[in-house]
Amino acid sequence: MAEQQTQTFEEAMEKLESLVDRLEEGDVPLEEAISIYKEGMELSKLCHDKLTVVEEQLTQILTDDGQIKSFAVNEEE
Repeated sequence: MAEQQTQTFEEAMEKLESLVDRLEEGDVPLEEAISIYKEGMELSKLCHDKLTVVEEQLTQILTDDGQIKSFAVNEEE
């Protein structure tokens, strides 16, 4: 898991996609499939966490006086 924490979002997504491809082949033994699934879930959480951090950063703006304020855009329905 320590190695995964240092992965970039792109690296984690690439690895996750390769795991999904492997599982979709359908010829993976059950024990290995479970291991691959667990690794995929960890990568999925890592990607989600990284996206959450970026989203939080993008919802803040720096004012002229150097203050950081929350920024929200009202979405049209």
